[in-house]
Amino acid sequence: MEATTDVRMATGNGENSYASNSRLQEKAILETRPALREAIQEVYTSLSNRRSTMVVADLGCSSGPNTLLVVSEVMGAIRALARRLEERCAVEVQFFLNDLPGNDFNLVFRSLEHYDNLLDGGKEAPPCYVSGLPGSYYKRLFPRRSVHLFHSSYSLMWRSKVPEELSSCTHVNEGNIYIGKTTPPVVIKLFQEQFQKDFELFLTLRYRELVSGGRMLLTFLGRECEEMLTHGEVSTVFDLVGKAIRSLVLQGRVEKEKLDSFNLPYYAPSVKEVKALINKNSLFDIEQIKLFESNWDPQDDSDGDVVLDCARSGANVSKCIRAVLEPLIVDHFGEEIIDELFTVYASIIAKHMEKAKAKYPIIVVSLKKAMH
Repeated sequence: MEATTDVRMATGNGENSYASNSRLQEKAILETRPALREAIQEVYTSLSNRRSTMVVADLGCSSGPNTLLVVSEVMGAIRALARRLEERCAVEVQFFLNDLPGNDFNLVFRSLEHYDNLLDGGKEAPPCYVSGLPGSYYKRLFPRRSVHLFHSSYSLMWRSKVPEELSSCTHVNEGNIYIGKTTPPVVIKLFQEQFQKDFELFLTLRYRELVSGGRMLLTFLGRECEEMLTHGEVSTVFDLVGKAIRSLVLQGRVEKEKLDSFNLPYYAPSVKEVKALINKNSLFDIEQIKLFESNWDPQDDSDGDVVLDCARSGANVSKCIRAVLEPLIVDHFGEEIIDELFTVYASIIAKHMEKAKAKYPIIVVSLKKAMH
């Protein structure tokens, strides 16, 4: 399984689409707004000519309201900065929306019709030109030294591919789809090594494409500690998806071999791992790196530790994860099990939440291209 061709969110804007079930990702964008504005300020004030073009790229943009929310946040930050500096904003903004070719770009482009005021500018706003850019961010996307700011939210935990030893069944992650409680240490090491290769490649490519002093703001799911299996983390979310599939195996609805050969091209790193890789290649200076948490249930905005309605939260989490995993699961297992699988999954999540409220750890890192 290669992420460059297989990973895509559920398309369209129906009940089970990613566009209709991406509030979790929206909350992350809003949480990181101060860091984005700071990065925009750094880039804007470094422009030698205010009449030049600022190039911004959103990597792993997906589709739905969040895609243009990022555009809106960037343009709002530029307008606010120009007002504060009491100058007429003459800079033009070229915005690239990047994702894999299977992304629902048509939905994105249709949505642009409702953002005419954002793109046209007006007296205060700079002109903004939005383009789609299909392709993997584990490959070259732009000419050298052409981009001022890279933004990526909820994308970099996806790997370029499943480790070859797993896809070829040299090693088998029996009964799991990611790193579960029964995953052998050798398989955990394969996932970690794939992350290291991919992240180092990503940093190298972006370094070449950024202008001198260019910035990156990256937000992705991670781990709170070095221990791989802790309550509330991404491993548990996918471990419970594996549990739901195993229940269908026991019913004879899914072949066991199908489950054993299915692994996600995914890895949620710790802050320590991320820091180590950034410092290792010395291509970027870390301006800020921190971890914040978000409830599993995207509709739950409370800070407490009690889940008021476990059944409802289970259904909400199930819809959120379905919007992300459905295309991968359909490609491997077929479409006929989808509804049943995520009904079972919702029930499993509800029982899990009776123990305690679960949260995702999310890493946000702001980077500046190092001066060599």
